Amino acid sequence: MSKFSLIISIVPHDKGEKLTKAAVQAGSGGGSVMMGRGLAKSNLNAILGTGETTKDLIFMVVESEKKSAILNAVLQAAENEKSGFGEIFTLDVDNLMKAGTIAGNLDGGNDMSEENKNLNEIPRDMITVIVNKGYADDVMFAARKAGATGGTVINARGTAREDDEKFFGVHIVPEKDMLVIVVEHYKKQSVLKAIGELKCLKEPGMGIAFSSPVSDFSLLGKKK
Repeated sequence: MSKFSLIISIVPHDKGEKLTKAAVQAGSGGGSVMMGRGLAKSNLNAILGTGETTKDLIFMVVESEKKSAILNAVLQAAENEKSGFGEIFTLDVDNLMKAGTIAGNLDGGNDMSEENKNLNEIPRDMITVIVNKGYADDVMFAARKAGATGGTVINARGTAREDDEKFFGVHIVPEKDMLVIVVEHYKKQSVLKAIGELKCLKEPGMGIAFSSPVSDFSLLGKKK
């Protein structure tokens, strides 16, 4: 078990601060809130240009021994929100660099409330895809056909290298789309294969995709 865990929450825009406040009160040292774009849950809606929403993505790296308390605090903060309000899950962090110091692995707690154990028992993976800006919808279209139900896009940028093109002596840093998709474990290979077969990703440097196992997955908001 890792000494640290990354807690990720995906909620409607402007709701991230509410959950972060609850997490801090439960022992978190803080987090980062990024604005993303929730994609349509069906290809028809995507074609029609409907069903997209603005999202807050909250990233919090916490000590594993505090993870359970922080998760439950966030769940309680969101319990009166509407059904399907958002989602929360965790990833193990092997190493954490802070102020030049790198921390390694150590056992930690991993308890969850009873009402969320059924969801947590379903193995899931987070697939992260980083592509040149404008290709996220093509990736999501392929992912949905392979079984994914939705994803969230984060605006990002690439880092310049020595051999990148230059414009008036300045490195051209292409804008990127980072797409985060959480799927059941048995769908992971199919989704990755579908993404890898896209023509827009055949050329070197067009994008990368990787996956990580997800722990402590729960839906936020009122229970149906």
